[in-house]
Amino acid sequence: MIVGRISRISGPVVNARGMEGIKIRDLVRVGELGLVGEVIEIKGDTVAIQVYEETDGVRVGEPVKSEGKPFLAELGPGLLGMIYDGIQRPLEIIRDQTGSFIARGATADPLDRTKRWHFVPTVKVGTSVAQGDIVGWVQETPAIQHKIMVPEGIAGKIVQIREGDFTVDDPIAELDTGQKLFLKQWWPIRRPRPILQKIAAGVPLVTGQRIFDVFFPVAKGGSAIVPGPFGSGKTVTQQALAKWSDADIVIYIGCGERGNEMTEVLTEFPHLEDPRTGQPLMQRTVLIANTSNMPVAARETSIYTGITIAEYYRDMGYDVALMADSTSRWAEALREISGRLEEMPGEEGYPPYLASRIAEFYERAGRAICLGNPQREGSVTVIGAVSPPGGDFSEPVTQNSLRIAGAFWALDARLAYSRHFPAINWLTSYTLYLDALEEWYTQHVGADFLQMRRELLEILQKEDELKKIVQLVGRESLSEPDKLLLDIARTIRDDFLRQNAFHEVDAFCPLKKQYYMMKALLAFYESCQKALGTVPYEEILKFPGWEQLSKMRYVPNDQIEAFFPKLIEELSLSTEVKSL
Repeated sequence: MIVGRISRISGPVVNARGMEGIKIRDLVRVGELGLVGEVIEIKGDTVAIQVYEETDGVRVGEPVKSEGKPFLAELGPGLLGMIYDGIQRPLEIIRDQTGSFIARGATADPLDRTKRWHFVPTVKVGTSVAQGDIVGWVQETPAIQHKIMVPEGIAGKIVQIREGDFTVDDPIAELDTGQKLFLKQWWPIRRPRPILQKIAAGVPLVTGQRIFDVFFPVAKGGSAIVPGPFGSGKTVTQQALAKWSDADIVIYIGCGERGNEMTEVLTEFPHLEDPRTGQPLMQRTVLIANTSNMPVAARETSIYTGITIAEYYRDMGYDVALMADSTSRWAEALREISGRLEEMPGEEGYPPYLASRIAEFYERAGRAICLGNPQREGSVTVIGAVSPPGGDFSEPVTQNSLRIAGAFWALDARLAYSRHFPAINWLTSYTLYLDALEEWYTQHVGADFLQMRRELLEILQKEDELKKIVQLVGRESLSEPDKLLLDIARTIRDDFLRQNAFHEVDAFCPLKKQYYMMKALLAFYESCQKALGTVPYEEILKFPGWEQLSKMRYVPNDQIEAFFPKLIEELSLSTEVKSL
């Protein structure tokens, strides 16, 4: 153990002397209270430490101790359903120990040491195993089977393994090298977990939200950012994605967000029903809460703790969705620590390495063939919220995130104030995954899915151009085709892109229903275009199709195949003209 003494204190940054032999990123215990910290700079025998707890009352001369290892996330059965802080302390257990506020120096094991898990081996005595090989499983929740994998640095032949009930501290198997296997393992949070091979994105993350699935999809293993000003719906959007996306595991990181927002998340999530299983959503969710009044240095760690847990479940062969809310607060933590270290500031005071840190985080997303036997595929999809001051997308965090993320979902305060949710601006958002997903959409949804998407976007883009003309000369000066385009664009906005998160049917829209809704919209638009010239435009506005389109999003999901083909037929020109 290396022991030094505090020589200087500057907020969350503490300097200590006499730390010869220590390494960058080693975990240390600071002061008499044993506050958790991490080495971020070394000069001779003097080190700079970022402390993950408040340093009030800590004095110069108090001891600093290091065991010579980095910050390790504890991984094993029992993670799902837990609520952690940024340094993986279980908040519910800490609350029972210290009350409503976390006492400095408080510690608790991330995994329950008393609970027994029923382990079922999948390999036999004599089997050779190495890192990443699955040796058995436990049923972590009714929906998730937790695969027990061989940790890094362990290899050999199994000489003993048996089925039974074990705690995470009990050995479940022994190798001929004398090494033992446990249900748990550790991993340094700043180092990506190894994979056998990255594979190209080709499957979308289906969210049930039409604006994302149709216009701006993200691939499983991809990355997306959700920038937006205060009150535009970043947190609500991420909560909807967490609930409805077809990921197997959800990791939700509240990084520096307001306490009342995180309180809402922490109280609502345990009561949300998983639409896939009917069980509580928390049974496949891990929450990491690091609110704005918690120590600033722990914000950075919370991001890495979350992505490490996500990679761990990816390695089991699961599709994981990670929601980071918000990466701007993480960047602010980097800026504060950098200032305390007296580093040369970059743009807007952020450290010069901001871009590389953001890239380092988003690059840990991906779809991969996992290490070990049996062969399996898993993915980590990263969706990061960004909170640009004043909604200015030109600020450094948004711009550096843009360079890395494959999907850009731009939230618009004007849409939010007009009660259009999700408040995603369809003119400024984009996705880079369409080419990769084209084959999947063609095979699983419809050959004309992406073509219809393009047609709807073109209508909305033309609407934006026409609105500028209307502002100058008025609507009455427009031709009838242009008036029709404006009216059908309004229907697309109000009845297709707008979605009611609190409606039992409209909260989630299957891909097949989205396909049929697009088909109905375009069929009706084509019918109206053909009617122009033979039917007065005032009569076209009386077509019953307008009302039918406004109601189609509320069609129950189990009636899609029975309802929509008939609706599309009714929206044909001949039917409309005859009805007149």
